[in-house]
Amino acid sequence: MVSFSELGINKAYIKGLKELNIINPTEIQETVIPILLGSPTDLVGLAQTGTGKTAAFGLPLLNSIDTSSDDVQGLIIAPTRELVQQIQKQLFRYTKYIGEKIFAEGVYGGEKMDRQIRALARTTHIVVATPGRLLDLVERGAVDISNVKILVLDEADEMLSMGFKEDLNKILKYNTKKRNTWLFSATMPEEIKRIIKNYMAPDAVRIEVNKNALVNENISHHYIQTNIKDKLNMIMRILDKRQDERGIIFCRTKAGTRTLAQQLQHEGFAVGALEGDMQQKERDKVMRAFKNESLQVLVSTDVSARGIDVNNLAFVLHHQLPEHLDYYTHRSGRTARAGKTGQSIALIIPGEMQKVIDLQSALGITFREITM
Repeated sequence: MVSFSELGINKAYIKGLKELNIINPTEIQETVIPILLGSPTDLVGLAQTGTGKTAAFGLPLLNSIDTSSDDVQGLIIAPTRELVQQIQKQLFRYTKYIGEKIFAEGVYGGEKMDRQIRALARTTHIVVATPGRLLDLVERGAVDISNVKILVLDEADEMLSMGFKEDLNKILKYNTKKRNTWLFSATMPEEIKRIIKNYMAPDAVRIEVNKNALVNENISHHYIQTNIKDKLNMIMRILDKRQDERGIIFCRTKAGTRTLAQQLQHEGFAVGALEGDMQQKERDKVMRAFKNESLQVLVSTDVSARGIDVNNLAFVLHHQLPEHLDYYTHRSGRTARAGKTGQSIALIIPGEMQKVIDLQSALGITFREITM
């Protein structure tokens, strides 16, 4: 097994990683770090969430910062506020023991702009941002990205599916001459290929991590045959059996999410809802309760669950299967993170078996039936 020091990571960073319990590099870290430390290059990484991407791009990015300059030299763009906060926190922890301080600032919507403008007025070497808020700040002159040496796009496919295409194109048009772009995505839709073609070097290094596994192989896939009126009972029986486990139940609509959460709360289950119409304050409150385990289960829509990274989720439950294959990958990828195992369970009503068959062949996975 290769160690971080063999990959070329400086001792002070390794000490910080050790405190985070990051001892051995994951596959993506082992592949990507030597390339990005080696010589300036553009890079396209095809990788699922939960594979250790943050350290894979974060450590080489930190390594490239010249602390004698106050310029913003690194820019990381991610789809959700949660992911931005998480990346910024990781960078801060990695740098705990290094000599010169590297300053990273996180900016995202749902928070007062003037606080972020004040924070950016201090020395900032790396900005971690959601696309919309970053663009606002650039257009107001609150942040100068013309000297960025490295631009990282994390979960690029998520950003496009959340409607950030125009914002991303505007950001990508800045300072193309001077910078290297590192793009990470779990899937490669046409739009992502277009970004690669338009804004990245033709000789960009391409990395695919465990390419046969579109879905993390530590997840087991199951379905339960039921009908519409029995779904609620079925979910309660599943939760009863798993009282000390945590998970997420996915619904297709905001209204369905709210209704199911209320029904389960009414039955005494410790659940909270996450959906698009919630205020950011409520959302943060639910996420805090989920992280500190006073809530056992989240009921969520696809979009609202983006960027949630909570360790030790034992299961994902699909109230209905999603419309898109990619969504199944993203949903089930919330469990089995950091080398743990997890279960993905779909409730199937008559006539939906074909969907299960389609998912199996498209994603190369096998569903097993659970009978209750």
